[in-house]
Amino acid sequence: MKSIFRFLGLVLLAGLALQIYFALRIATMAVINPESTAFQRSEVWRIATNTGALKWRQQWVPYADISDALKRAVIASEDATFNEHVGLDVEALEKAWDKNAQASAKADARAAQQASRIVGRAKPSKAAAAPAVARPAKIIGGSTITQQLAKNLFLSGERTLARKGQELVLTVMLETLLSKQRILEIYLNSVEWGEGVFGAEAAAQHYMRKSASRLSPFEAARLAVMLPRPKYFETRLQSGYLNARAGTIAARMGGVEVP
Repeated sequence: MKSIFRFLGLVLLAGLALQIYFALRIATMAVINPESTAFQRSEVWRIATNTGALKWRQQWVPYADISDALKRAVIASEDATFNEHVGLDVEALEKAWDKNAQASAKADARAAQQASRIVGRAKPSKAAAAPAVARPAKIIGGSTITQQLAKNLFLSGERTLARKGQELVLTVMLETLLSKQRILEIYLNSVEWGEGVFGAEAAAQHYMRKSASRLSPFEAARLAVMLPRPKYFETRLQSGYLNARAGTIAARMGGVEVP
């Protein structure tokens, strides 16, 4: 029994030491810009492994050198209550949960219908013998900007209960130790905007051929709309959805307050 308690004590001490390390790292970010994030390093390694090329475009720019239009667009698109919440948007999480549950139910229903049609055929054709796999349900996120930053800064992409719990702890630390303005500044300078493209300045130069300080409201809205699926939209810059959604976000931007 003593050895078990000793082991549990060591585990608790290791967990506490890890939280202290995270807290100290976040505290230094109040004055020191992070050179990279865990997500960026993971992505660059993946790209280098798959292509043999080191692809990393990023240029840190001060908060004042990022257009207010982009700040408003990102808040309007990604986290409408960013200025009010303390890291978590419970209402957004509940809506995302409901939508994901409905999408999952529809996907299960489609799969069941496909299976019943195949079983009902007495002599299935060769084409029917290898039915198309039902598309998985589209997962809709409800994470705030602070949660996204916490995940990108320190965590892996795996989806486990332990990782989600650590994300929530880091979110509280970020909101406690950093100002809203600093959280948004770090987020805009580190978030992924395409394959190997990180941060607002790199995105503005890559897609708009101009500095992040000179983005127009509609250009800012287009970049903001790309954030949930940057690699997907990078190859579909002229998609009707991107243009329509950008118009919606641009219309909302006037009511967004910049921290």
